[in-house]
Amino acid sequence: MYDVLIRNGVIIDGSGDYKYKGDIAIKEKKIIAIGNLHNETADKIIDASGQYVTPGFIDVNNHSDAYWRIFSNPELESLVYQGITTIIGGNCGSSLAPFLNLETIKSIQKWIDIKKLNFNWLSLEDFLRETGKSRLSINFGTLVGHSTLRRSIAHDELRNLNKKELDFLKKTLRKSLKEGALGLSSGLAYSHAKIAPFEEMKELVRVVAEENKVYATHLREEGAMLLSSLDEALKTSSAVSAKLHISHLKAMGRKNWHLLEKALEKIDAALAEGRDVTFDFYPYTFTSSVLYIFLPDWITRGGKKMMLERIRIPEVRKEALKEMKENNFDYTGLIIANSSLNKHLSRKAIADIAVSQKKTAEEIVLDILIASDGRVTVFSQTLSEENIEKSLVHPASIVASNGSGYRDKHKETKELIHPRSFGTFIKVLSEYVRDKGLLSWEEAIHKMTGKPSQKFGIKKRGIIKEGNFADIAVFAPEELESLADLENPFRYASGINYLLVNGEIVLEKGKYTGKRVGEILKG
Repeated sequence: MYDVLIRNGVIIDGSGDYKYKGDIAIKEKKIIAIGNLHNETADKIIDASGQYVTPGFIDVNNHSDAYWRIFSNPELESLVYQGITTIIGGNCGSSLAPFLNLETIKSIQKWIDIKKLNFNWLSLEDFLRETGKSRLSINFGTLVGHSTLRRSIAHDELRNLNKKELDFLKKTLRKSLKEGALGLSSGLAYSHAKIAPFEEMKELVRVVAEENKVYATHLREEGAMLLSSLDEALKTSSAVSAKLHISHLKAMGRKNWHLLEKALEKIDAALAEGRDVTFDFYPYTFTSSVLYIFLPDWITRGGKKMMLERIRIPEVRKEALKEMKENNFDYTGLIIANSSLNKHLSRKAIADIAVSQKKTAEEIVLDILIASDGRVTVFSQTLSEENIEKSLVHPASIVASNGSGYRDKHKETKELIHPRSFGTFIKVLSEYVRDKGLLSWEEAIHKMTGKPSQKFGIKKRGIIKEGNFADIAVFAPEELESLADLENPFRYASGINYLLVNGEIVLEKGKYTGKRVGEILKG
């Protein structure tokens, strides 16, 4: 007798191959048999008539670790309701291990108040062990953050690393990769990583290539300098024959939208050369970013402390305001999502605050950064719907949320979060696949399952196949609905009727069962 038997479903196996009708038998976490199993029985039988049966979705760009959600909310319900069964953390240069000293944890301070955090690990191996004790609802793997490594050496200093220091980081990175990290990530747009030169990144990525892992990068710039930033990533990975993944590829700002087409052409050229290059995207036209990322580079160089010191000096502030006004960025379009200030500032537009304070939008930006000690995230309507569609259909693309796991009751905190944390995967399937028909179901599911599992070396997941782990979603395509939006982001997606993680039912008849059976994944 099997543990679970899924009958009468239309199987989309995640490989990109055509869907087919069949039954799936599960026992002891794994898929045991696929085919006509109507004469078999099980402890639990799921009738999937009229529904699609797919692998659970893999979110390769998730920040549930950096936002500490894997510890404060290990249920991660907003991800479960989307059909996500595996997440990868450690993205955009910041990971929760290895912690070589107390300075290291500062790499996540742009997202969370680190003064409130407690941790009892140093190595990546210890971190994964402690995360396992949290008993997540879904599977978790991590990259190693470049900024996390670098901060342990340079602290807040604005300088290059010497050979001895770089050799130490290479050794630490290799140790972490051997302990199970899936690769290395960088966040070259952030202040502490901006100083990192090409040679530093090349030498670290060389270690990644030697261990056959992935280099995932948040590009140095996603606006006017998008193409040169992409060239840098391609050059770095090419120099050492590393697998490259671009995190949340996008062209920010209307005047830069045309650059995405050229960026995709560069990726096409790399693919034609036989390079292993992928990128992820999310299906929303507005971003969620730390506020300081919209300042001129020289203001933020050297980190938060130096940034705040600069903009407190009247002469420097005057020069900063002058440059901000000349760079043609519309600061009035920014909306405050979260800050360390009064929660009533959430949902406030910079433009409205400027009017009430009788100041310019640029002045308000600097005032808020000072008052909040630099910890402010904002929404910005800067992306193109047409570019989202181009990204979706591109052969190198992978769907990812760039979000985090929440429960709907989090709205009581008065924070404003990006709806991608609640809706990304279902929005792609319901709007772009079902309603617009831009991709076949087989292609879309592949971009959410088989493709990311293959790229990031996630073994025995992402494909419905005998012997693989039973991470499975069951849904009726016409019932899928992404309900979260900017006004009300705390709404669970609907339509996933069953979700199995390691053979256990985590969603049953569209409701979370409370089972926390995720496993820690190692590369």
